[in-house]
Amino acid sequence: MKNIKSTLKIILIVSTIFFTSCEKSDNYLATGNDDIHLFIWRAMNNYYLWQPNVSDLSDTRFTNIGQLYSEYSSFTSPRDVFESLRYQPGVVDRFSVIVDDYVALENSFQGINLSSGMEFGLVRYANDNSKVFGYVRYVVPGSDAATQNIQRGMLFTEVDGVQLTESNYRDLLFDDSNSYTINFADFNGGNPLSNSTTISLTKIQLQENPVAIVKIFQEGNNKIGYLLYNQFSSSFDSDLNAVFSTFKSENITDLIIDLRYNGGGSVNTATYLGAMVTGQFNGQLFSKEQWNSKIQELLDANIFENNFTNEIIKRDQNQNIILQEPINSLNLNRVYFITTGSSASASELVMNSLSSYIDVSSVGKTTIGKVHGSVTLYDSDNYTRTGNNLANDHTWALQPLVLEILNKDSFNDPNGITPTVELAEDYENLGVLGERSDPLLDRTILLIATGGRSMNTRINEFSELKQISNSKENYPSGNNMFIELKKKK
Repeated sequence: MKNIKSTLKIILIVSTIFFTSCEKSDNYLATGNDDIHLFIWRAMNNYYLWQPNVSDLSDTRFTNIGQLYSEYSSFTSPRDVFESLRYQPGVVDRFSVIVDDYVALENSFQGINLSSGMEFGLVRYANDNSKVFGYVRYVVPGSDAATQNIQRGMLFTEVDGVQLTESNYRDLLFDDSNSYTINFADFNGGNPLSNSTTISLTKIQLQENPVAIVKIFQEGNNKIGYLLYNQFSSSFDSDLNAVFSTFKSENITDLIIDLRYNGGGSVNTATYLGAMVTGQFNGQLFSKEQWNSKIQELLDANIFENNFTNEIIKRDQNQNIILQEPINSLNLNRVYFITTGSSASASELVMNSLSSYIDVSSVGKTTIGKVHGSVTLYDSDNYTRTGNNLANDHTWALQPLVLEILNKDSFNDPNGITPTVELAEDYENLGVLGERSDPLLDRTILLIATGGRSMNTRINEFSELKQISNSKENYPSGNNMFIELKKKK
């Protein structure tokens, strides 16, 4: 795996070379958000993947700091400045974000979010595209939703008595309120009708273990390991490794990794997972990164390579090793995934990178197509959380896309990974996660046992209703795939 010190070297070199013509000076008095705007511009000028494509990020855009202050003085918030610097947002750059609370972002990367524990998808009505209903995907153990006995497959249409629509669901479900009341409904052919059931839920700071379900199925001569994995969170790398110890001791012949609700996370964790599935490729190239030209030209090519490894190593902010353990590798030559349109970034990275080495098959829907990664940039001298002169008057941080990631064969798929067998979740019959009653799991086991790719299961016409969002992508971490940066000794 790439040396994390080398990654940090990017920060130290870039931040000292660029912006030499536009430094802070006593000649210019910062007022309001001027210094935050300066931080945003400098960070994007240095790191943003599409920096050469944005004229306002040109190295010669400003000749002095006063010009920059003046340019952005009329912007109502740092968020507006950041958005003005993105390249074709929603089209080319779909995932760069700015946050006003980097602590919440850091927590979210480790599965800690303000949540009731009810994870859900949001779907348009069959006969009225303006209306939206939610369906419960799963419930986090120990949460308020679990206490309230909310179950996978339940549908809801109203929040605090207000019908969900595409224009109001963010305000109703993802505002700052810590409590809300859900009105449940029956499916009714994709146009749900209220069933008069209401449940009040409370959000708390809740940490979800992404290693959600581990099972072993015997299907003829196939001993199949199954893992429902919901986020590439580095806090749970050891838990993930322990699962593979179990699979190894049970001598499984096949493996299903269920990433249907996994929006991504740590590139390091993705590399570890790839090594757990295999093991026979230790030291070989797992993935490679392409940064913007000014960074690529500064450093050796091997700095941008992530290699298969045979051990997990974690360090604290002073680079002291706090965890070191051998990876439990299965040495498999094939692997099966379950995916949906919510499978993104690091989920796609694992699938794409492994496909250069072993047979990769999947059941479900085409993934989201997120092939770019980000870093967290803080307002300090070297853009790290522990850098000198970290701003103490605000908690704004950037999470811009700074790299494109490819497999050994220089391939990725920005249109998403097409499944071997296409099968959507059926909102009338979601089944139980980790059980054969789940149609996606059952179909994957059938694929393993028979190799059959044709559809033999009943397809519900309403399974193709348009999903517009889900609870996970509205957390601060969203669908981010990120590189972790640490402080140099």
